[in-house]
Amino acid sequence: MLQVIFTLIMLILLQAVLGFDNLLYISLESKKAPQTDQKRVRKVGILIAIALRIVLLLILVSLIKYFQKPFSFLTGEIENIIKFAFNGHSLIVLAGGGFIIYTAIKEIWYMISTKGLEFSEMTTEKGSKSSKSVIFSIVLMNLVFSFDSILAAIGLTKEIENETTAFIVMATAIVVSGLLMLLMANKISIFLSKNRMYEVLGLFILFIVGIMLVTEGGHLAHLKLFGNEIVPMSKTTFYFVIAILVIIDIVQGKYQKKLLTQK
Repeated sequence: MLQVIFTLIMLILLQAVLGFDNLLYISLESKKAPQTDQKRVRKVGILIAIALRIVLLLILVSLIKYFQKPFSFLTGEIENIIKFAFNGHSLIVLAGGGFIIYTAIKEIWYMISTKGLEFSEMTTEKGSKSSKSVIFSIVLMNLVFSFDSILAAIGLTKEIENETTAFIVMATAIVVSGLLMLLMANKISIFLSKNRMYEVLGLFILFIVGIMLVTEGGHLAHLKLFGNEIVPMSKTTFYFVIAILVIIDIVQGKYQKKLLTQK
């Protein structure tokens, strides 16, 4: 019993840590919905994502070997140039990472190419997405982000002999972490709306998240370019880079204020 409780606590903590980048995406993406609908969009998107995570958990528990097994038609090599063995897991992670990189670059480009507009006016000017399309984006990316965390959860519960108990533990961790995400999403969105300068920082962090997913997808596909294996970015490196970006942003902000006071 103690082992089950300890595993559950570890899983909740794991889901919370791995959910940071997901929260950031939800907060930024929900801003594309009509302003009066943004809170509801975050709530509905996360609740649907929780349900689908449990469905995904059921699928992965039953079919995990098929997601890890390379596709024969996507396995091959060109000598001294490229070697690959794509599987279902790698394709999902690569697609998610590529989409996040595209989204981050598109939003950053829009920021720097828009002249004479306050950032608060930009969302209205460029046209909000419909609430349904934003919810769909949130749910879709939530599933991409949750893929690895579910696989990690399956690994952590291997020591629990009873399969039903193991599934209940994993499902409970998903629900609890999802509710925590629901609570934090609104707070992060409120913080970003009051401190709009940090949205730029958020987009660059999102860009790094995309790179992390792409490198992980390349590693899962056993991808080699010119004889060099693609190595995934570790979580330690990811959080270190984020910490450096945050420190740079804070120092730059304080220095800019100091320069303004000297004029």
